[in-house]
Amino acid sequence: MARTTRSKPPSLADLRQEIDRIDEAMHQLLMERGEIIDRLITVKKTQESGSAFRPAREADMMRRLVERHRGILPLDTVEGIWRVIISTFTFVQAPFSVHADLSAGDALMRDSARFHFGFTAPFVAHMGAAAVVAAVSSSKGDLGLVPAFAVAGAWWNALEFDTAPKIIARLPFVERADHPAALPVFVISRAAADAMAREVDVWSVRVAGWSTTSAQAIGSLAEVIAVPDSAFDGAALLVSVPRGVRIEAVAKALIGAGASVRATALVGSHATRYTIAAEKT
Repeated sequence: MARTTRSKPPSLADLRQEIDRIDEAMHQLLMERGEIIDRLITVKKTQESGSAFRPAREADMMRRLVERHRGILPLDTVEGIWRVIISTFTFVQAPFSVHADLSAGDALMRDSARFHFGFTAPFVAHMGAAAVVAAVSSSKGDLGLVPAFAVAGAWWNALEFDTAPKIIARLPFVERADHPAALPVFVISRAAADAMAREVDVWSVRVAGWSTTSAQAIGSLAEVIAVPDSAFDGAALLVSVPRGVRIEAVAKALIGAGASVRATALVGSHATRYTIAAEKT
């Protein structure tokens, strides 16, 4: 009777050799990616055109990363690795600094900046969103990070001009419970028109007669950040309007609630917030 031959299980040395092979292959691929980026710089002359940040492409890359991920490697680790790769090669194309408003918390903002943009890009701290906007406005392609919630002053008013930088992204790209860099942040910069993610339009809206009633009236249409305006009973709003909703509908709801709309201006756009369930992590 013939005996059944069982394959010999791999030894620790064999497994470690496989790991070394994979490590070398990953390094070779990263260097190959660098060669392609070098050719891209030559073809597109990125270093003369300002920011190389492409928020629509990055949001799509991060979504596809989540959708294909499996196995024991934590999603936090994979996302962090990819963010460093993307941001570093973006920096190689067109060097930039990251200006961050620390007024809402130093550690949280630094965690967000380093998780999403790595350590290669210089980090510049500011106390106040207005200072961040001013720094980015006077730069060629720097990024600004400001909290995506109410802080002192309507900093977004400075983005209303045609020549001003705009809101180009909202971080984190992938939202989930216990994200290591969970602070909600708007990214401000000058990005090419064809690079913008246009799933959510962000508007600066100035109103008189702002009240709890008017806030409730638009709550089902858009996300709103409100701070006092200089006019009596007025408010400066930063309104994130999702695809399928028009700013005119928001204005109509405000007027129906007793407020008057004094001005509206588009100040940016970003990708839809991509949230995943806890079990995916």
